[in-house]
Amino acid sequence: MLPELTPAVARVLEAAQLHACLLGLSEVLPIHLLHALLAEEEGRACSLAVAAGLDAAAFRRAGSVRDGGIVSVANASGSVLPLHPRTRSALFTARDLARELSGESTVASDALLLALLRSDETLPAELESFGLCVAKLESILLAQRQPPPKLEQPLYLDTNTERMDAARLLDACTNRAREGLRVLEDYCRFILDDAFLCRTLKELRHDLTAALAELSPSLFLEARDTQHDVGVGLSTPSEQQRTSLCDVVQANCKRLQEALRSLEEYGKIYSPDLGEALEQLRYRTYTLERALVLGINARQRLQGVRLYVLLTGSKCVATLDWIIAETAAGGAGIVQLREKDKSDRELLERARQVRQWTRQAGVLFIVNDRADIARLAEADGVHLGQDDLPVREARRILGPDALIGVSTHNMEQLRQAILDGASYVGIGPTFPSGTKDFAELAGLEFVRQAMAETTLPAFVIGGVNPQTVGAAVAAGARRVAVSSAIATAEDPRAVCATLLAALPALPES
Repeated sequence: MLPELTPAVARVLEAAQLHACLLGLSEVLPIHLLHALLAEEEGRACSLAVAAGLDAAAFRRAGSVRDGGIVSVANASGSVLPLHPRTRSALFTARDLARELSGESTVASDALLLALLRSDETLPAELESFGLCVAKLESILLAQRQPPPKLEQPLYLDTNTERMDAARLLDACTNRAREGLRVLEDYCRFILDDAFLCRTLKELRHDLTAALAELSPSLFLEARDTQHDVGVGLSTPSEQQRTSLCDVVQANCKRLQEALRSLEEYGKIYSPDLGEALEQLRYRTYTLERALVLGINARQRLQGVRLYVLLTGSKCVATLDWIIAETAAGGAGIVQLREKDKSDRELLERARQVRQWTRQAGVLFIVNDRADIARLAEADGVHLGQDDLPVREARRILGPDALIGVSTHNMEQLRQAILDGASYVGIGPTFPSGTKDFAELAGLEFVRQAMAETTLPAFVIGGVNPQTVGAAVAAGARRVAVSSAIATAEDPRAVCATLLAALPALPES
């Protein structure tokens, strides 16, 4: 929004826009505004410039020769062009000069002339070539300044002025932070349908409100001055472009963090405790950003993967290469190598073989427990138990693009895995298993809770086979991880087809 303009300056601005439009330009430059301003021969700006030595007629003739001259508003037609940032800046500078010269904030032509000369370094030289003495023009204008009012008692404004300025900034940053949080919360609510992330963002929004509660809302409103905010019209092309949902999420994560940083720093003026509280909120947003962005990448990479096969060579009734090929043909999307009894040398050799076989079969390859082996074998990722490496350490070994799964046995572990940036989670153990003894089953209730809590790729694991998969699906399962039901099957492809037929289709991303 522009400052308030006198009718004369409004006409000048319209003429400048039409002039730039007819020249085939995409925005109005300060020079167009200057031409339009001095085209009004009887206008105050032109009279002042002539008094300061300008040969106005020669200046107008030169403009006519150079670019076709100033077009009469009455005889021109065309769309209204946007203003170049320097042109907008000149108008706001003119507003400040108007306050200095007359005590009014409405932009008049004399203030605009001086503002243009101060805002664009090329314009003084342009006018000086036609006789204008810029110093003389400034002295004529500044000599007209109204003297400040005399007060019977001195008025000290420094402290109050600073607090109002800080309140204006805090109001703007608070609005930005809340807007960013709302955009992220809406994404988790309406795009992901993810209860945990949605609730976490809502809690963060409420905690921000609580942290700012010691500041008066009325103070913010009193300090707000959107009409005179010089940044309202400033933007870059990248701000107007969002090519994907991930772009929207990342942009608003950064917007939120930047707003919280400003709130933290300027909030210290009011209260050290406020700055500390806002700092903690900012750290929480970094964790949320990781969970959101890595979750988006994981959902995309695992889109359509409903069946995950875990294989141990000694427990397979056939060779590993044959079983991998058959499970892939049956629709499995991930193969995990789970070998607990091999030496590191043997495990690496086997992992490299499985890497070759899974590439040939076109499925993802995950190594159980060992991030180092996964990296050396060029696997797609690693699966971690609760007693294995933390996700962040595994990612340091494997890099940012690796898939990192985490086994979870209760809701606390599930939520922590999401915040740690897990690519997917294992939910279980659900049923008694033929390949592993469990001291305690998480059971179907955990499946129900987990499926209602998150939409991060989640594979129900533990005793899943064609006989139990129906119960898992009834509890909400959409993806399952299977071991012995396939490793011991005479026809692994058929078992995979049976399991997939029982699973619901996944929604498209």
